[in-house]
Amino acid sequence: MARRYGGKYSPQDGGPPPQGYPGVAPGRALPMGAPPPHPLARRTGWLLVAAIPFLGQAFGGGPEALVRGIGAFALIGGGVWLLREGLRAEAAWMARKVARRPAIPRKIFGSVVFGAGLALGAQAPEMGLAGAIVVGAVGAALSLAAFGPDPMKDKGMEGIDGFQQDRVARAVAEGEKHLTEMRDAIRRAQDPLLSARVERFAATAQDLFRAVEEDPGDLASARRYMGVYLMGARDATVKFADLWTATRDAKARSDYEALLTDLEGNFTARTQSLIAGGREGLEIEIDVLRDRLAREGVVTPKLPDPTKEPSAGQ
Repeated sequence: MARRYGGKYSPQDGGPPPQGYPGVAPGRALPMGAPPPHPLARRTGWLLVAAIPFLGQAFGGGPEALVRGIGAFALIGGGVWLLREGLRAEAAWMARKVARRPAIPRKIFGSVVFGAGLALGAQAPEMGLAGAIVVGAVGAALSLAAFGPDPMKDKGMEGIDGFQQDRVARAVAEGEKHLTEMRDAIRRAQDPLLSARVERFAATAQDLFRAVEEDPGDLASARRYMGVYLMGARDATVKFADLWTATRDAKARSDYEALLTDLEGNFTARTQSLIAGGREGLEIEIDVLRDRLAREGVVTPKLPDPTKEPSAGQ
């Protein structure tokens, strides 16, 4: 019996997802560069399924019942969409060490719209307007309790200049746009191996994005990578996809993969350089603080080096 090949480096087998991503079962593949799914994202579909009876009530009861049934289903569908988008934004917020709160509280708005749909669908002569409002309020409250509110504060941005953070956000958005265009271009080649190769490079580039987000002062040294170099990679991907679709030139494919390898190595080196620079800056701050304390007559204890093994007599 034929068996599909899979392994650590096979693009069909993504391996276990990174630790700390909630809602991803162990061993389940997670697309490179994609935000982790929210553990409650799948539950939103059941809300839409539960609203199907409103469509059944819309037919056979006259124009008023038609408008009420279809309107209720449409409002509930809109609420479910807002809840799903809010969960996706919260998952991205949870996955990053440094993140701004969502600009729009989609989960809260989604719960309100969901409650409005329930109120419209429940409005019947025997229940009255007051009863429908109660049903809608209870539905909105239960939805908010089930899915929780949106993140209401920024994370990891204490002491960070807001203007500098905005510059980083614009640079990251520009880089993400180039990566999306690379994915769209290579998809035309209709080759899963090439798509997986581009995704791996995109994940490397996004590691650089995260490093700059955590330390906005590194933007000056990384801006070329997030703008000019990614723009060049996008243009090369577009030209390669057109050539590969027309000719299936193996030499062009080899050159393109070598280009991605070189870019990946450079992006990785730049990310490691930024991390090392941050560690060096921390050591300088510690030394300066110790010198100031020493001048004030305060003696600071010498911390042990965690990289050295303690001696037998200690």
